[in-house]
Amino acid sequence: ALLDLSGVHQVKGTWMGSITLPCTYTPSEGFTQEMLSWSTERDYSTSTIFRRDDSGDHVFLSRFRNRVGVPKHSPGDASLLIENLEIPDSGHYTCQVTWRSKNNSLITKELTTIVKVVKVAVTKPVIRAGKLGLTVPAGARTSLTCVASGSPPISYRWFRSSPGRKAQLLSSQAELAWDSLRLSDAGTYYCEAENR
Repeated sequence: ALLDLSGVHQVKGTWMGSITLPCTYTPSEGFTQEMLSWSTERDYSTSTIFRRDDSGDHVFLSRFRNRVGVPKHSPGDASLLIENLEIPDSGHYTCQVTWRSKNNSLITKELTTIVKVVKVAVTKPVIRAGKLGLTVPAGARTSLTCVASGSPPISYRWFRSSPGRKAQLLSSQAELAWDSLRLSDAGTYYCEAENR
């Protein structure tokens, strides 16, 4: 069909994760996208979250600032990405697109998707072991990355262990990096992952 929006009826997301609410159409000759907006309805009131018009992209609700976006350079894709999902993000979301035709008439279509944000079952972090016994030339750049799955948020700590000495804390990031390795950096390192 000419200029019809397609998407899905319902999207499930997990707390602290991210989801995409699909809203796409096939660009058609003679019609240019004039405006695109996403609004949300909660407790019988509707608020605009995002709007794209000839003046650019605008995010209207402060609780969505820096958490939402719509693809920039893919014509026909008006899908909304929401990051760092919160439980109150559940609700009805409406994608509305307005096109202008060659004879200057406007056509508007809309599509509503239900979003359900669920808390995942709480799980302990599980670390995926990397390659053991890494050999790297002196002077090279390298890094060790700790990857853990489990309930967010997860914090990381890297330690260096030496026989008979207390383990030394080196980093509170998931990645431990060296710009230029020295021979004295050789040793045993381990990572700790922790969540609530």
